[in-house]
This record gives sequence, C-alpha cells and structure tokens, in this order.
Amino acid sequence: MAGGTATAASPRRSLGQDRRQEALAGYGLIAIPMILFLVFQIGSIFFAIYISLWKWGPLGPTGLNPFRGLRNYETILGDPIFWKAVTNTLYYTVIWVPLTMALGLFLAVIVNQKIRGQTFFRAAFYFPAIASSAAITTLFIFIMGPDGLFNGLRQAAGLNPLFQLLGFGPTYNWLGESRTAMNSIIILNAWTTSGTFMLFYLASLQSISHEVYEAAAIDGASAWQTFWKVTFPLLRPGHYFVATVAVIGGLQLFDQAIFAGGQGGEPNNSLTTIVLFLFRSAISDFNFGYAAAVGIILLVVIMAATLIQRRLFGQAPSW
Repeated sequence: MAGGTATAASPRRSLGQDRRQEALAGYGLIAIPMILFLVFQIGSIFFAIYISLWKWGPLGPTGLNPFRGLRNYETILGDPIFWKAVTNTLYYTVIWVPLTMALGLFLAVIVNQKIRGQTFFRAAFYFPAIASSAAITTLFIFIMGPDGLFNGLRQAAGLNPLFQLLGFGPTYNWLGESRTAMNSIIILNAWTTSGTFMLFYLASLQSISHEVYEAAAIDGASAWQTFWKVTFPLLRPGHYFVATVAVIGGLQLFDQAIFAGGQGGEPNNSLTTIVLFLFRSAISDFNFGYAAAVGIILLVVIMAATLIQRRLFGQAPSW
C-alpha cells in the first residue's frame, strides 16, 4: 500500500512542478514588458502629477520659489486660451465621433455583403487610415486653399453663386478662416479614420449568427427593419468599443491641428486643441510643470468620458 501511495503521489508532484515551472517561464517572458509599462506609462502619470505642482523647466525646478502647489491648475482654469482649446476639442469630438462612427458602420455593412471585389473595397476604404497623417494633411491644405482643387471643382460645377450666398467667395481659404477651419479638419479626419472604424464594426458584424437573420426573414422583416431591429442592437459591444476609442482619439487631436494651424492654432486659435495647448506650453514656453497640469486635466476628462460611455452602453462588453 505504501509503495502504491508513493507511486500515485509522485506523478502529481511532478505535474505540480511542471505547472510551477511553466508559470515562472510565463512570468519571466512578460516581466520586462510589464516593468517597462509600469515605468513609462503608470510611472509617467505619477511623475506628471508631481511636476504639475512645481514651476518646472527643462532641467528641473526653476526660480527662487519653484513649488507652486495647485497654482498651476488655478492659472490654467483662468486662462481664456485654455478654455478656447477645450471648446474646440469638445466641438471636434461631439461632431466627429458620431459622424465617423456612422460612416464606418455604413462602410462595414457594404463590405460585409457578398459583392464582387469585396477584398478590394475593404483595402481601399482602409487605405487612408494607414497613410501618413502629415502627408494627407499637407495635401488637404493645398486642396482646400484659395486656388485649390475644391474651389476649382465648385467653380467648374457652377456652384459658386450658391456658395457666395452662404458667404464663401470663389477663392475662399477653408483652412485659413476661423469659421471653417475646424469643420474642414472634421471632414478630413472622418475620411481618414472611417476605415479603421469599418474594420472594428466588420468584426462585430461577422460575429452575428446567420440564424438571427433567417428568423427575421421568416417574420417578413424588410432590409431596413432587419438592420435597425436586429443588426444595430446586436452591435452594442462594437458601439461601446468604437465610441470609446473614438472619444479618446477625439480628445487627443493634435497632428492635423498643428500641421494646418501651426503652434498657434491659427487662425485666431480656431485650431488650438487641448493637446496643442499642452505642446505649446511645454515646447514653446518651456513650462513643463504647467504643461503637466494640462495633461492631468486631460487625463481626468478622458477617464470621465470613458466612464460616462460605460454607463450609457451598460457594463463593459465581453468579446
């Protein structure tokens, strides 16, 4: 009996050792990435909180009394340019997010159909998302300039009288005027980002069972009823994911704003966003403590927006 017990216990002990070794090997593989994440992601947040309490220059605290406490935050909240940046960022996010989500869903529904050239259309719609943002924005600046392609096309189409009634002359600079600069960036980014959202929605569409559509067809549902009553509600996890990614991206608008409006967010700060304001404070003014305070405020805004979306869409979906 003793020999039988030892024999039975030995394989269990060996299996336990193998599992421990496998677990240690797994932890060893992820140790370096996790350390880098903790240092450069989580650690940088705590460091930003720390320096936001100081008057901090490129080499550290500056001035005779560098500790400022919450005065950086008080100065930011009293800065009209900051509130202009907040207004621009929120306006961009509120308009761009639903527009791009709707366009991405529309494209996903199209390429999810069994049509000829399906692979080509998927690649074509997604291509702007992988192209250089700097190159696309620079090209867009020339297209929307006073002598650009857009003004030439509307003149050739005989639409200039209509545009003039709306206050847009034949050589209107769409990115050079404050009333249309941000709207032009919204249109540009809706085009370049809709391909990415298309892929997200396409993955959700392909996870819906065909039996659901067969049941809807048996009940006599039309194509629109099937989409609105069946497809759209079942895309709830996709809506949550796409909306969260879109809002975070919208609140972090930077590259198109600085390419089109420069560091000053011209014209008349109409393209100044929160991130561009942060960049200007750090790089142009070398006031890193002030810039860090702006970053912490943006972090709080993003976290609040994410929590609100979670409440709107229910609990975080499981994929």
